[in-house]
Amino acid sequence: MHSIPRKQLLQRFFAGVTQSAFLERIGLADPPLVDYISDLLLRFVHVDDLHRVRNPTGRRLVQVSEMVAEAEQRIGPARREVHRHIGDYTLFWVGMYPEALYRLRSPDRKDYFIDYSEQGKLSYRIAAAQEEKESDEESVLFLRLSEQFELCSRGLFEVRRELARRDDDVGSIILF
Repeated sequence: MHSIPRKQLLQRFFAGVTQSAFLERIGLADPPLVDYISDLLLRFVHVDDLHRVRNPTGRRLVQVSEMVAEAEQRIGPARREVHRHIGDYTLFWVGMYPEALYRLRSPDRKDYFIDYSEQGKLSYRIAAAQEEKESDEESVLFLRLSEQFELCSRGLFEVRRELARRDDDVGSIILF
C-alpha cells in the first residue's frame, strides 16, 4: 500500500469540508465555485501565498489598499492576477476571520477606509473583465464570485465552524 502525499490529503480534506459546508449549511450546489474556494483554502495554508503580491522592489503588500494601487500599475494578465488575489484575500478574511477585520482596518492602517466585501466584489469583477484567450470559464467564475461574495463569505464561515467542530472532536478523542 502506498501513502498519499500530504498536499493531496489536505486538498481532499478541504474539498470535503467545503462541499459539505456550502451544500448542507447554505444550500449552494455550484461545484466550480466550491472547488475554487476549496483551492483558495489550500493555497492560503502557506502565508507566502496569502501575502504573495509584491511591489517592484520586492516588498510584500499586506494591505488591500496597497494591493489595489499595485494592480492599477500593472497591465494584462498581471493586473488580472493581482485583482483575483485581492478578491481571494478579502473573501478569505471576511469569511474565515471576520473578527480580524477590526485589526486589518484599524485607524492606523491605510485599509481603514476599505470595505473588504465591496473591494472583493469589485476586484473579482475587474478580474472577470480582464479576459484572456483561454479563460472564458475563469471569467464567468470570477463574475459569480463577485455577485455571490456575501454568500461565499457565509459559506467560508461555515467551513470555519466545521473545522472548529472537527478540532473539538479530535481534541476530545485525544483528551479522553
